[in-house]
Formats: sequence, C-alpha cells, structure tokens
Amino acid sequence: MTPLVLITGASSGIGQAMALHYARLGYQLALVARRSDAIQAWLHENAISPATYAIYSADVADAGQMANVAQACIARQGLPNVVIANAGISIGVDSSVPDDLAVMARILATNVMGTAATFGPFIAPMVARGAGTLVGIGSVAGIRGLPGHGGYCASKAAVISYCESLRGELRKTGVKVVTLCPGYIATPLTQNNQYTMPFLMQPDAFADKAVRAIAEGYSYRVIPWQMGVVAKLLRLLPNALFDRLFAGRPRKPRVSDCE
Repeated sequence: MTPLVLITGASSGIGQAMALHYARLGYQLALVARRSDAIQAWLHENAISPATYAIYSADVADAGQMANVAQACIARQGLPNVVIANAGISIGVDSSVPDDLAVMARILATNVMGTAATFGPFIAPMVARGAGTLVGIGSVAGIRGLPGHGGYCASKAAVISYCESLRGELRKTGVKVVTLCPGYIATPLTQNNQYTMPFLMQPDAFADKAVRAIAEGYSYRVIPWQMGVVAKLLRLLPNALFDRLFAGRPRKPRVSDCE
C-alpha cells in the first residue's frame, strides 16, 4: 500500500519543501493550510499528479476544523503513516505593549495548540493500528529565550516539551513521536530578520535531512547539526554572560514593523 503523509502549513517554506521530498519518494500527500489556492498552484508548477494528493483547508488553531480534516483524510485517503505538525508563525512581541499580548496568544494558539490539534485526532487510530509517526516542528529558538522573540521562543519550547511528554505516553504503542528543531531556514518566517543568521539553510536542504531523520527513527534532531552545537553551548552559558552576549541584538520584527 502506498504510504501517506499529512503535512500542515504546506503552502510555503519547509512544509512545502518536505511535501516535495515525500512526493518524490512516492508518498500520497494530505496537505493542510489556510491558503489552499497557493498549494494548488505550487502542485501544478511541480507537475505533481492530482491522483497523488488531497488538499484540506483549515486553521490549525481551530481544533474543530482539525478534527474535521482528520475525519475527511481518513475517509478519503486512509490513516496517514506520518503526520507532520509544521504550521507555525513567527512574530516579534513586546510584552509592554497591550496589543502585542494578543499577538502572543495567536502565536501560542497556532504553534502549540495547533500541534496538539493536529496530532490529537490521529493518536487513537494510530495506537489501534500499532504504527504511525507524529512529527512536531520545534526550533533552536525553543532551547533558550532570545530578546524580542518571547512569543516564538515560548511556543517552540512548549512544542519541544509537549512532544517529549507525548513520546513517553505513546511508548510501546508502536506510535513514534519525532521532534525536529530547525535552525535558521530561508523561508517567509525569516525573510524580515534584521540580524545575522548563522548556518542559514535552504528549505530543500532542510527537507532532505528532515525526511531522512524521520525515516531513520530519530526521536529528536536539530537541523543543521551545527546549530545543535550552538544551542547546547548557549544553554550552558551562565545567565550573566548570555545576557551580555545578546545585549543590543535587533529584535524580531513585530506586526507593526512589517506593515
């Protein structure tokens, strides 16, 4: 039977790149995004056969919509072998600005609750089958908090911890939980960053390593590996030295900065 992968946030960035890699490996695709027209145009440009995919339009922050997507996917294409909760947003926040608290709530709703809402409807069917892989997209930014990135760092730290908890819960069920932590990837999420991004990767290069890591059964992987080393070193730095190192670093652009 042809394997099936479901990917959220598939309309751009690493979600799109991973979809292309899985298509080349012969997988059926279940692609989820709010902008289904963007996915359709991209599929046509890459000459991906309509017989090999289905598109589901939904907001991952809406648990009801994601439950409907799961029900429709299982009915139409079957139970996925791999579910990748990739949808996410990255916006700078300033907690002293009241309006930014709503932005932070939106980040957490999409990045954290969206991951849980993506996985949730597939867990029981995968456990019943005794097989399946749930992939959460964390970030190196979730390993240590960076100035001006409070919302995004908090959300990705939560994704990392959530996936770790879920991995323990599903131990011995046959369902694997994989946490992938990208470093800096050249996507719409990073295009407005006004600071140096070491070891910047192209989405296709990330996708190649990510798909291999999933297939090889890693439970946790930082991509590229160099950023894993950087993250571990930053984690070991005393707070005083860490704070001094990042003093004056440009903040992640806020919503108002991008308008």
